[in-house]
Formats: sequence, structure tokens, C-alpha cells
Amino acid sequence: MEVNVIAGEERTKSESGGGGGAVGNVWLRPQRDKGEPPLTRARIVRAAVDLLDEEGMERLTMRRLAERLQAGATTLYWHVKTKGDVIDLAVDAIFGETPVPDRHGDDPRQDIATLVNDWRRAMLRHPWAASVPSRQRPLMGPNFLTWMEFLQSALLRAGLTEKRLNAATWALYNHVMGATATQSSLRLSAEEARMGQEYLERQRERYPTVAANQYISDDDWDANFALGLEFLLDGIEAQTRS
Repeated sequence: MEVNVIAGEERTKSESGGGGGAVGNVWLRPQRDKGEPPLTRARIVRAAVDLLDEEGMERLTMRRLAERLQAGATTLYWHVKTKGDVIDLAVDAIFGETPVPDRHGDDPRQDIATLVNDWRRAMLRHPWAASVPSRQRPLMGPNFLTWMEFLQSALLRAGLTEKRLNAATWALYNHVMGATATQSSLRLSAEEARMGQEYLERQRERYPTVAANQYISDDDWDANFALGLEFLLDGIEAQTRS
């Protein structure tokens, strides 16, 4: 499994790929496999995922990662150049936890639904991953691209091509990442939900639809995600029929 690690926040802009023609994306730079054993890229990535799972994105630093590995920062930097590298590698490792089906089934809609639901479960196991901005750090690791190849080939089999295929891809991507990011970060106690609904009831003349449909207190994440996915899949089918 290919995984890169995040170096230090103290690195300069040119070192992180911000200028001078340097390559900033970890997947587009040659891998430095040789290093001081027993530290390996695989060990670094596993430690990074564990650290992120336990403490979140804000606590990830190269120093803390090196301490967890009982290694020196110099040794760590041999394997990874920036903190962004670590994040890229850790995110891709998540997609390697659940294998993509070896082949497509007879129904492309079912293939898409299966992949998207597996994707959501992977993000919920590692909720920090849903907070990584896709445009800032595009997902280009081999595990993620294997998932994306399966998804886009299923969309192609469903009848979508070119612009419509990419638009459907992003719609599904945003549904997974947005839903899991919200579910992972939104923490309302029962008392807060009750008070929020009471507030809406008092404002019912201004917000009658919102108040009537339990906007604050509806936390059935599974059902809402499933329905949202059905809306998207129905739309894809309608596009292919037209």
C-alpha cells in the first residue's frame, strides 16, 4: 500500500510544493524507499492513522508522530516530506481497508450503492478523513483511485458519459463526504435538541415548514443518508433515460 507522511509545519513554501516548480502532491513525487530500518512507510502510515483516530487532525504534528514511532524527526523526514504527505497517505490507507469488488454485477445501480455505502462506513470509522478538503488535497492515492475507477466505470455502464459522468461522481462524492462530516462533527445533546425544537415552535409563523419537519431533532443519519442516495440514483436513472 502506498502512503505518504506529513513532515513539519516549519517547512518552507518551496519545500511543500508551493513554488519553484516543486511537486507538492505526494503521489506525483518519487518514493524514497531506502531508510533506516526498522522504520518503514507502512509503519508511519499506520501510526498516523491511529494518532488521527485517537486525537484528531488538529493534534497531528511531525513531532508527535515521530515520538509515537520512537524515531527521530530526521528519520521520519526521509520517508515523508510534509504533514500534507502524511494526511494523503493516511487517507488512502483508509480506502485500502475495504476491498473493492473484483468485478461488476449485473445492475450498475446496485454496484454504485454498494460502493457508496462502503465509502460512508470507511469515513465513519475514521471521521477526521471527511474533513480533508478535496480541492486543497485531491485524492490521488492508489487505493482511492481503485474505488474511483469502480465507481466511474459503473456510472459509465449506467449510461453516463463525459460531463454528466463527472457531475454524477462529484454529487455522490459530496453526499458521502458532506453527510459523514456533519454526522461526525454535529453533537447535540437531547436537551439541546429539545430546546432547539421549542425555539422553532415559538418562531413557527416565520419558519412554518422548518418547525413542522423536525429540522433540529431529526438525527436518523442512516435513514437520511439512504434516502439522499436514492434521490441521487433516481436522478442518474432519469438522466440516462432522457
